[in-house]
Amino acid sequence: MTPPNPEPRPDRTLTTQETDQEHRGGGKADTPHTGASRGGRGLARSSALMALGTTASRLTGFTRTLVLAAALGTQLLGDAYNTANTLSFIVYDLLIGGLMASVIVPFLVRRRATDPDGGRATEHRLLTCAILFLTLITTLAVLAAEPLIGLYAGGFTPAQHEVAVLFGRFLLVQILFIGLSGLTSAMLNARQRFAAPAWTPVFNNAVIITVGLTFLWLAGPHRTPETITQAELTLLGVGTAAGAAAQALLLQYALWRTGFRWRLRLDLKGSGLGEALRAAGWMFVLVCTMQAGFLLTANLANRAGAVAVQNDGVGAGLSAYNYAYQLFQLPYAIIAVSVITVLLPRMSAHAVDRDWAQVRSDFSRGLRVSSVLLVPLALALVVYAQPLCVAVFARGSTSIADAQVIASVLTVFALGLVPFTAYQLLLRVFYATGDTRTPALLAISNIAMHALIAVPSYLLLPPQQVVTGIAAGFMLSYVWGLVLGGLILGKRLGGLDARRITVTVALLHTAAVPGVVAAWCLQRFWFGTDSSSLLALVLGPLVGCAVAGVLYLTSAYLLRIEEVRQACTRIGERARGRKGR
Repeated sequence: MTPPNPEPRPDRTLTTQETDQEHRGGGKADTPHTGASRGGRGLARSSALMALGTTASRLTGFTRTLVLAAALGTQLLGDAYNTANTLSFIVYDLLIGGLMASVIVPFLVRRRATDPDGGRATEHRLLTCAILFLTLITTLAVLAAEPLIGLYAGGFTPAQHEVAVLFGRFLLVQILFIGLSGLTSAMLNARQRFAAPAWTPVFNNAVIITVGLTFLWLAGPHRTPETITQAELTLLGVGTAAGAAAQALLLQYALWRTGFRWRLRLDLKGSGLGEALRAAGWMFVLVCTMQAGFLLTANLANRAGAVAVQNDGVGAGLSAYNYAYQLFQLPYAIIAVSVITVLLPRMSAHAVDRDWAQVRSDFSRGLRVSSVLLVPLALALVVYAQPLCVAVFARGSTSIADAQVIASVLTVFALGLVPFTAYQLLLRVFYATGDTRTPALLAISNIAMHALIAVPSYLLLPPQQVVTGIAAGFMLSYVWGLVLGGLILGKRLGGLDARRITVTVALLHTAAVPGVVAAWCLQRFWFGTDSSSLLALVLGPLVGCAVAGVLYLTSAYLLRIEEVRQACTRIGERARGRKGR
């Protein structure tokens, strides 16, 4: 969401005071041009490290999800933990996250490029204010754990509410560490140091994985809010917070390695921090709106989940919703985010030049290229949601029935994968043109649409199906936002190449149909649907995806889909290039 960094300024000499200060302790003083001066090899190495770190972070994050699902399940105890854990990120996002995401990096880059001391004083002031503010809101949040839990989980049972509050008192401490991690990452990014922010979440995930496995070993599966002990609860709470602390400390060490030595500074006059706060106004509106949407989702899901456990013994609450969402996010994070990351600086540069034709072209190409893989992956998730979720989640405290609820939610999410991606790319076009107001207003419209579907789902559907209805409302709200945002942006840019995008996406779906039908038939009539069969859960999806992939590429070739042909050509060229080395 952040605008592209401006070009680094030419070399200049640090002031004597700053040079002495930064060299104490053996660190090498970094200058604003450091990231750019490493040369092509350094940039390539940093990019490779960042890509590897991001992949490792996603994989360990998914492993963390599986371990927590096995340890806590998706019923009352799992919902209590997930609600309390999510509160830390909600409070952080509401108070400082929007500012961090949209303003801090460009603000720091600008200060490092224009201040006589290379932005050092500004960074000292910013870090001082952040530490004081984060400490204050963390303390207040911990003290207010009970009303915060009540706000997001009004339907909890008494024992579940008590456990969630105790979790909250431990987990809300994460606000301090999450905030420090965000600010330190921004300071590293402003120095063109990207590897540490990409890799440190791996250590956070590793700590939580260890804690989850230890809990499972000590307590065993099927713990409930009534049977969990204080020691077990403390292990989960302290262990989770320790993961966030480890990430923050490692990022601080990475910043120290650049030569930065923090000094307490409270003289804020002329620091420019007020300018940064004003610039984040609409982003704050956006964050508040999104959190209002989550408040609705959490309350409806938690209330329905408590009733589903009581009536049917099935986990169909916030945990099931969250785990399905994390699975749905994997293809988007691996494929679409990479494309968006590359396109944002290009679109921003074209927007500065008011070259709207190139902005349109970048948006169109980004969506079409992403859809080449996202369309078949989305349909594969629809076909294989049940065996996939049972295979990865149905162990420990999560039963087969619980995993099947996750699969139902995942199916709905998967159907909206392409419009969800298109909406995210559309937002980047607004950000590239310097517009944060329209995305905030679109978010308000989206939340209204979500509520129009989620609330009737809660009132009309059986408790175990409510989270599926909430997911449907979530995805349809993005379809609505895509249509509305597309109309607004199309008027500004003189069109969005909508006809070409629509034709390409329609052709990609057409090309995927033979493979989807073949995969479904293989699973249904050959490998079977037995949830306890390794053949049905593992071999069936593997064979089906292989067959579907071949049929998809063949159909795309026959339909002469240009984007698929270009992707295959590019992959072939890279393979030949590596072979020739």
